[in-house]
Amino acid sequence: MTDAPVVTRFAPSPTGYLHIGGARTALFNWLYARGRGGKFLLRIEDTDRARYTPEATQAILDGLTWLGLDWDGDAVRQFESADRHAAVAHEMLAAGTAYKCFASQEEIEAFREAARADGRSTLFRSPWRDVPESEHPDAPFAIRIKAPQEGDITIQDAVQGDVTWKADALDDMVLLRSDGSPVYMLAVVVDDHDMGVTHVIRGDDHLANAARQSMIYTAMGWDLPVFAHIPLIHGPDGKKLSKRHGALGVMEYAAMGYTPAGMRNYLARLGWSHGDDEVFTAEQALEWFDLSGIGKAPARLDFKKMENINRHQIGMSDSETMLRDVQSYLAAVDQPVLSADAAKAFANAFDKLDVTDKTVGDLLAKFAFVLDKPPFTLDEKAEKLLDPVSRGILTQLTPQLQTASWNREALEQTVMEFAEAQDLKFGKLAGPLRVVLSGRAVSPSVFDMMMIIGRDETLARLAHVVG
Repeated sequence: MTDAPVVTRFAPSPTGYLHIGGARTALFNWLYARGRGGKFLLRIEDTDRARYTPEATQAILDGLTWLGLDWDGDAVRQFESADRHAAVAHEMLAAGTAYKCFASQEEIEAFREAARADGRSTLFRSPWRDVPESEHPDAPFAIRIKAPQEGDITIQDAVQGDVTWKADALDDMVLLRSDGSPVYMLAVVVDDHDMGVTHVIRGDDHLANAARQSMIYTAMGWDLPVFAHIPLIHGPDGKKLSKRHGALGVMEYAAMGYTPAGMRNYLARLGWSHGDDEVFTAEQALEWFDLSGIGKAPARLDFKKMENINRHQIGMSDSETMLRDVQSYLAAVDQPVLSADAAKAFANAFDKLDVTDKTVGDLLAKFAFVLDKPPFTLDEKAEKLLDPVSRGILTQLTPQLQTASWNREALEQTVMEFAEAQDLKFGKLAGPLRVVLSGRAVSPSVFDMMMIIGRDETLARLAHVVG
């Protein structure tokens, strides 16, 4: 199947948010398919109706959309294909690759309890495997696959290499329960086959499933997809990722100020490498990504590296993309999005400033000088910078700025000459001027701000403070 057009899929269970591990799995599938001109499909595995919620499904769709991972066609709902899954089980039954099992759940559990007590294997071997139809009772039955009982089952995995299980270590797994409902293992295989999936890229916690699922492919005479089982993500301490490490929903990272480009870049590097490249564009990721670059060892979540990559991606962004990310961030933190005028002012400032901020929240704080309007609400530190002496100095500076040519070189010369004439260090003048222009003690360069907001607004803000 490796010569066929590439088709990958992401198949989450809608029982919660899209967590960071699932997001990385989706990203790897998306990169592999999109980078080869193939299809990336989405399947919602909602067969567990007791745990399924529509809200969780929407959270998954929202997370993928925020990350910029588009899928082909409509999302497939696994539950809707239950009849098709059951039909395949009956096909196998008719072909003799599966059989009816009349053992009750109580009988199976009693067997396992006795086996545990005797120290024997709890692997259940159904006594109904070879019983002829004429001896079957008129009773509910499950359909089990006839697993091979001798030899080995080997999966050729694009990440893990060849992985082998002894056939006698696998039981005749149930395909169809006695109530007629298909099991997850059957549904996955049937859906992957029917959707034309060529590459199954998923977490290595599914590796053992591959051996069992391969038996269904073989029994139906279907080609196996290429399997690629990727190591899971661990916390910084090397232990399985949990909420205390940051196993959060993707949209929570959005609310923390990470951008889609930053998250895609970081997640791509989380278990995959391309030489020493740490920061790259979406185009480069699509060109470079390959299964051979995925390591076998678990990746470790590193927030400092995540912040650093996000900082680079913010700096690499254009104003249109950054504005979209800002609006998404504001929505994620339940704040009003920027008005048309504020958005225009933000984009103008973004195009003119060097940006080194780690998060969107930091970026908005820096750009407060174009997003907020006087009178500013000053914190204690900013208030201290505008003491009576400083206000007096700014009163004397204002006429100098009123007559200055409004270009950066002329403004710098005017302010520096004024500071020298007043026997002031530039910092003593820049601090209060910064507060006047931005309302904050920390801001971009005063000259950058004056050039961006312009002569009239600069003088108006001075007049508001010093009269």
